[in-house]
Amino acid sequence: MRLIVLLVAFCLALPLHAEGFISRLLHKPVPGGVAVVDLGPSASAPSVTYLGKPLLVIYEDGQRWIALVGLPLTTKPGSQQIQVNGKRTLSFQVASKHYVEQRITIKNQQQVNPNAANLKRIERELAEQTRAYQQFSARQPSNLLFDKPVNGPLSSPFGLRRFFNGEERNPHSGLDFAANRGTPIKAPAAGTVILTGDYFFNGKTVFVDHGQGLISMFCHLSEIGVKVGDELPRGGVLGKVGATGRATGPHLHWNVSLNDARVDPAIFIGAFKP
Repeated sequence: MRLIVLLVAFCLALPLHAEGFISRLLHKPVPGGVAVVDLGPSASAPSVTYLGKPLLVIYEDGQRWIALVGLPLTTKPGSQQIQVNGKRTLSFQVASKHYVEQRITIKNQQQVNPNAANLKRIERELAEQTRAYQQFSARQPSNLLFDKPVNGPLSSPFGLRRFFNGEERNPHSGLDFAANRGTPIKAPAAGTVILTGDYFFNGKTVFVDHGQGLISMFCHLSEIGVKVGDELPRGGVLGKVGATGRATGPHLHWNVSLNDARVDPAIFIGAFKP
């Protein structure tokens, strides 16, 4: 009898919507992070947007619909809002986060201050990659707890303020893994290859669409092993580690984009550090 009373008391102490696995894993509402917003009850998946862009919506633990909001590094701490079915607004809070500096010496001065011809190439390649990041497919991601794309130690973290030869450039938009040249790179979740290329800064690059605006980008590859349109299973090999593009040595740079916002990949592998 005493055990039953204790169990009832424990259940009554739980919140009405107990936080599910995905919320515990991904809810890191900081610039460059992810906010998980409870959408409340609904017979079907709501249509949700943030800054005019569609969001990834899933049914968590058979209990509730939630929206996953990718927050750009430029997001200001404080209150932010999403729109649900174009009829109502839900607010959530964004906390602050400090990112440290990284100083890198590049021998090729063109990769620090490109000439006019290279600038045209860079602009063309940036537009192509931006279109890839903006894609939104209907498929549901196969998994949100990602596998590491390579079994190497983390080197440069996400969000670093980067200085190349003493000059500040864009913050580090991904996560770097130290790995030997030729190490196979595996898809952290199933997806469709939506873009490949050999770019000025990124070198040999592969974009994989995991579904609903969740996209991975892998760059500095020595070899690309897939083509546009290929369907990759979770763990499928897409290429090999290299040092092409603006790189000082072999490593894998991995970007994760959610609703066209580059977010910290460490969140998706359980390695996020506040």
